[in-house]
Amino acid sequence: MAAGAHYPAVDKHDLFTALAGAPPAGITVVTPNRRLAHELAREFGETQQGRGLAVWQTPDILPFGALVERFYEDALHSDAALRLPLLLTPLQEWELWQAAIRGSEWGGMLLSPAATAEECRRAWELVHEWDVAGAIGGVPGNEDARAFAEWSRTYARRCEEERGTDAARLPGLVAAWLGESAAVKPRRIVAYGFDILPPQARGFLDACEIHGIEIATCAPRERAGDVARRVFASAREELEAAARWARAKIEAGAGRVGVVVPELGQRRKEVARVFARVMHPAHNIPGAQRKAPPFNLSIGAALSEYPLVRAALALLELATAEVPFDLASKLIRSPFLGGAETELPARAQLDAALRKRAPALLTLGKLVGLVDRAPSLRGRFEAMFALAREEGGRERGPNEWGRHFADLLAAAGFPGERVLDSDEFQTLAKFNESLVGFARLERVAPKMSRARALARLRHVCAQMPFQPETPEAPVQVLGILESAGLEFDALWISGLTDEAWPLPARLNPFIPPALQHRAGIPEASAAAALARGQRITAAWRRAADEVVFSHPAMDQDRALIASPLILDVPAGTVPAVPGETWRDRIHGASGLESLTDGQAPPLATKAPQGGTRILVDQSACPFRAFARHRLGAEALEEPVAGPDPRTRGQLLHGLMRALWLDLKGSDGLAGDCAPAVARAAQVAVMEARLEEPFAALERARLEKLAREWLDVERRRPPFEVVAAEQKRMLDLAGLQISGRIDRLDRLDSGGHALIDYKTGNPTPRHWNGPRPEDPQLPMYAVGAQEDISVVAFAKLRTGEMKYMGFSDGPDRIPGVKSSEDWPSLLAGWKREIESLGSAFASGKAHVDPRDGLKTCSQCDLQPLCRVYEHIDVLGEDADE
Repeated sequence: MAAGAHYPAVDKHDLFTALAGAPPAGITVVTPNRRLAHELAREFGETQQGRGLAVWQTPDILPFGALVERFYEDALHSDAALRLPLLLTPLQEWELWQAAIRGSEWGGMLLSPAATAEECRRAWELVHEWDVAGAIGGVPGNEDARAFAEWSRTYARRCEEERGTDAARLPGLVAAWLGESAAVKPRRIVAYGFDILPPQARGFLDACEIHGIEIATCAPRERAGDVARRVFASAREELEAAARWARAKIEAGAGRVGVVVPELGQRRKEVARVFARVMHPAHNIPGAQRKAPPFNLSIGAALSEYPLVRAALALLELATAEVPFDLASKLIRSPFLGGAETELPARAQLDAALRKRAPALLTLGKLVGLVDRAPSLRGRFEAMFALAREEGGRERGPNEWGRHFADLLAAAGFPGERVLDSDEFQTLAKFNESLVGFARLERVAPKMSRARALARLRHVCAQMPFQPETPEAPVQVLGILESAGLEFDALWISGLTDEAWPLPARLNPFIPPALQHRAGIPEASAAAALARGQRITAAWRRAADEVVFSHPAMDQDRALIASPLILDVPAGTVPAVPGETWRDRIHGASGLESLTDGQAPPLATKAPQGGTRILVDQSACPFRAFARHRLGAEALEEPVAGPDPRTRGQLLHGLMRALWLDLKGSDGLAGDCAPAVARAAQVAVMEARLEEPFAALERARLEKLAREWLDVERRRPPFEVVAAEQKRMLDLAGLQISGRIDRLDRLDSGGHALIDYKTGNPTPRHWNGPRPEDPQLPMYAVGAQEDISVVAFAKLRTGEMKYMGFSDGPDRIPGVKSSEDWPSLLAGWKREIESLGSAFASGKAHVDPRDGLKTCSQCDLQPLCRVYEHIDVLGEDADE
């Protein structure tokens, strides 16, 4: 039924006049949602200010659900209190639904009973809102519907046992109480802005009317606004244009501007970023005074996404279980722990040091042992550890766990020593509210472990939408349904493609389709969804003096078309909207100079630190070599589970060194090599200081690798290993560079073979040409005192074992190619290496990656060299 079909309608001006009357007119205004109630109260206040008033009585404007709860609370203070069930919190409802699901035959089949419980709550609300709860189980349906019918019976029984009720059934309960003499009732209720009145709400208002309350309806003022349609190349351009348009309207004097964004919940971060850049450009400048932005997003983020709450939950997780190092690192550097400001430098240094020696997973006890600086932080963690250990593995009720979690956070000094800003203060209050809500589970939840209790608290925070209150903003960014009933000076509705609007029909999986169709639920059928879309579109056209409908023409390479509900509006050109961001202003400013400075002071020493890696980096990018080996720039390490790539390299080299120190050469391959292989694997693992079970796994892997490699070695002509992992000092380009050769063999056929172990996909081609990609072996070859006749990679990769490289003649080592001109090859290597060494020594340090951004992909110095400002491959999406 259309909203208020049999209730008298009042004009909005008359409604405001009545609300402003004195004495109080006894009028209560109910709205479909909290946002509309807030906006209506704000608009009334502006009306009163326009009349020259400084003070006035606050009008009674509230959402429908809040009105029902107020009646219920009044009843609790009457003689009827003993007969009334207690109202369950949403979290208590969720807990009872979970219990019903887990105890059923379907409980063990579900991947996530918690998520299913949330869906059941929504279905339960829907069947009561549309007055079909009594038909659940009586209408044929699929297995989901049968399961929901059983869970509903169990849930209702548990509610009765607990003497509780829920918000879904509260209107019917309160309607029955309205006839009581103690009921405090307004003289009149005005339903404002309802697109449609569901049967439950209509029945409640009918009950109010029966018990002497006048019922009326009121709708927003209709405006004969100008309507236009705009088409954009992409959704990103559309959003940018909407933000610039909104800014221009405010600057032109508009008092209230609305921008509607479909799927605002999914695009929230993108929308906030674009609107902030256009309308609040100083929002992310370090050290700038924080000011409220001139826009407001109607949809908040989950409470668990806010930094303060993330820190609190991370602290509780650290006290409960083993956590990844990344989480422990964030806590060490978090401003929400006690002493964070005082110990800021020490904690940053501690974090950098722990990255080199901490395991990938940490317990609180292990972390306490690793904190060897920052005494305040260590004291906080020790206090938390004492509390956590005291609790042990006992199961407790939610109320006790709530107090325990609060004690743990207090021991950590949460929320820190600095003064919280307004947003953080509100977030802390909301988190404390979530702790209270969790503790109230005591009434319906069994005792549980600390881990399960923390999982419950995480769910509370993840399901609690939150947005800090800010001053009134002239621009409102809304989702489609949040915009219903609101009025603006100018309104832009974006994303109106045929796929997005009208909203598609979405049957609830737990309610039989026939029942949903019979009830007339708008989401249940395409016809009902279309009708709702038509009503909302018509309301948009009347909601502002200027209305813009827009949609993108393309989604990547897929063409899009406009919604049929706006095709009657001719598509126009996009007007040029003045206004520029700070980025535009900076780049457009005159007097900008471009200075290329790639020359550092000459090297002051002949023996730089960094070894052969210096020239490898100089070849890749001169700036990389300068930053790493002269400035000492390096990325922070990241502990990983098991051996990291560097440790795996150490294991391989340790294995080969120990193996050839034992076998000596080809003569040692004649007998049984298994004992030598086992000894070498053991030595390598011990030197790498691996702990079990990784040590056993690596021993087995290394033994298998060695056995397969020795089969390759047996196919070689006779040789003797004369050096393994031997340190060398190389004189190259006037520099003394330290190095370590993997292996040097003396060949019975004459000369020596220089060998480098590789586990990846090496290629000798990387030794040649200007700025060779891998000049390390050529450096050893031209700097060696021995007569080098073979330079080769030993590819130690299971299934692909082989030698590859160059030699001064044929048949030196299987797989190694004979060079056509060995002396020229060595001379070319020497020339390139001398060039690289001279460039490094002279201070050449320009940003010049050898292969463009391909070279940069494996470099960790990009924030320092800012190569993307020189090679902008990201374009407009760089801030994504």
